[in-house]
Amino acid sequence: MVHELNSLLQSGRITKIHQPYDNEVIITFRANRKNFPVLLSAHPNYARVQVTKIPYANPAVPTNFTMMLRKYLDGAILNSIKQVENDRIINFSFSKRNELGDIDELLLAVEIMGRRSNIILLNNTTKVIIDTIKHINADQNRYRLLLPGATYITPPSQNKQNPFTDSSEAYKIDLEKYPNQEVLADELRKNYQGINKETSLELANYLHLHPSDSAFTDFFDKFEHPEPVMTTQKKKPTYTAFPYATLEGQVQHFDSLSALLDAFYVANAQRDRVIQKAGNLVRVVKNDLKKNRNKLKKLNQTLQSSEKADSYKIKGEILTTYLNRVKRGMTEITLPNYYEDNHDIKILLSNQISPSQNAQKYFKKYQKSKNAVHYVSEQLEKTHQEIDYLDNIMTQIELANPQDLDEIREELEKEGYLKPNQKKKKQKRLQHSKPETFHATDGTQISVGKNDTQNDRLTLKTAKKSDIWLHTQKIPGSHVIIHSSDPSEQTISEAANLAAYFSKAQLSSHVPVDYVSVKKVHKPNGAKPGLVIYEGQSTILVDPDEKLVNQLRK
Repeated sequence: MVHELNSLLQSGRITKIHQPYDNEVIITFRANRKNFPVLLSAHPNYARVQVTKIPYANPAVPTNFTMMLRKYLDGAILNSIKQVENDRIINFSFSKRNELGDIDELLLAVEIMGRRSNIILLNNTTKVIIDTIKHINADQNRYRLLLPGATYITPPSQNKQNPFTDSSEAYKIDLEKYPNQEVLADELRKNYQGINKETSLELANYLHLHPSDSAFTDFFDKFEHPEPVMTTQKKKPTYTAFPYATLEGQVQHFDSLSALLDAFYVANAQRDRVIQKAGNLVRVVKNDLKKNRNKLKKLNQTLQSSEKADSYKIKGEILTTYLNRVKRGMTEITLPNYYEDNHDIKILLSNQISPSQNAQKYFKKYQKSKNAVHYVSEQLEKTHQEIDYLDNIMTQIELANPQDLDEIREELEKEGYLKPNQKKKKQKRLQHSKPETFHATDGTQISVGKNDTQNDRLTLKTAKKSDIWLHTQKIPGSHVIIHSSDPSEQTISEAANLAAYFSKAQLSSHVPVDYVSVKKVHKPNGAKPGLVIYEGQSTILVDPDEKLVNQLRK
C-alpha cells in the first residue's frame, strides 16, 4: 500500500481535510492533476490506509482534531510515505510554510494496531506531538503518552526481523526440521514482523514447494508487484496482495489495493459507521418496539377475557327468567340453560345483594366487556400499526448509509419519538438526500428509496403514474421504482431483487415482491411516513443477490 500511495501521491498537495467519523480522517491530495481522497482509519476493527471512492457525509461541525490538521496541514506538500520497517506504522512526511514564512517539517503517523490504532500529528524535527485522534494518558499506557505536548515515542519493538531486509540468513530454514507446514508457519510468525496466519501458511507452503536459497526472497518480491485479490469461501472473504495457493474459494481480482479494500470493507465498515452514528436512534426505536410489543401482549390478554361477554349476558337473562327460584343469601344456583337445549348451567351469586341485583350485575359485566372489546380492538389495530412502523424504521437504519440517518432522525423528531435538537434548529435546513440509482441490464433506470422521506417523495412526487412500483410483500423495506411503463421481465426481476435486498428479508430466499403501476399506489389520509396502500398487484419470488445489486450499481 505504501508503494501504491507513493506512486499516486508523490509531491502532492493537501487540498481538503475532513473527519466524517470518530476514528477516520479523509485527506484529499491533489497530485498529477487528479484528486485522491485518502482514508486514514484508526478504527479498532477496520484500521487501514487507502485511497477510497466510497462516498461519505461530513459533520456540520468539524472536530478539534480536524481543525488542528487543517491548521498545520492544509496546503502542505507531501514529501514521502514510509513504513516503519515491516511494522504496521505508516509515516506521512510533509513540508509547509508557517506564519513567519519558515518551513515546518511535519509528520502524520498512522499506527494500525487493532484497538490501539491511532493517528498522530507531530513536529518531525522536535518529535513533539501536536494532536492525536485518540488521546492516551499514563493511566491507559505507561510506556508512552499520546497527548498534545508529549514527545512521540514509537511503539515498543517486538524484536523480530524485517522479512524484506533480513540479512541474517535465518530464512535459510532446514525444511526437514519442519515437515509440518503449520509448525513452520508458527515459527515464521515468531521470527518475522508483520506476518499474519494466512501469509505465514502461504510462505511455509511456498518454501516446501520451492526448496532453494532464494525461495524466501522470491516470495517477498511478489509484494513489490501486487495482484490484489479477494478470496471468498463459505461467504467469508479474505484479501491478499496476490493469489495464495493455500486459500481456496471464489477469487475476485482488482486493479489496485485501494479498490480491493473498498470492496472488502464497504459493507462491514459502513455498517459499523451507521451503528456508531445511529446509536441513539436504535436505542429509541428498540425501546418503543419493546413497549408496544408488551402493550400488544396485554391487549390480547384483555381481549381474551372480554370474550366472556356473551356468557355474562346469558347468565343475566337466565337469572331474570328464573328470578323466582333465586333466594337472597345464595352463593350459587344451577338453572336450565335454554340457549343449549336446557342443559344446566351453574351461576355464581353474591349473597350480599338481591336476586334482581345479581342479574343486573351480570348485565353490567356484559356491557363493560362489550365496550372493552371495541376499545381493545381499536388499540390493537393502532399498536400493530405502530409496531409495523417502528419495524420499518429499524430496517431502514440497518440498511442505511451514514448520510441517510439525518433524515430518519428528522422523521422521528417530527413523529414525536425524539426530542428536537435545539442546536440543529439554528443550523441550515437539512438538505434532502436522493434515492439510490441503479440501471437494469437493458439500461432502464431503477430508483430505490432508503428511508420514509425518500420513499414518499419517490413514489408520490417523483415517479410518473405509468412507472412500475415494487415492494416486498408484507415485509418492511424500500420503495423501488422502475422508470418505465413497460419494462422487460428481466428488468422486473432485477428490480424485485433490489426490493428484496433492501428489505428486512435481505438474508432470506424466495422473497415475495409485489409490483404494480404507480397510479394504483395511494397514501391514506393521516398515514405515517412511508406507508401506502395499493391494489391490482402482481407478485414475483426472488432470492436477494448482493452480487447482482453491485452489478446494477455500475
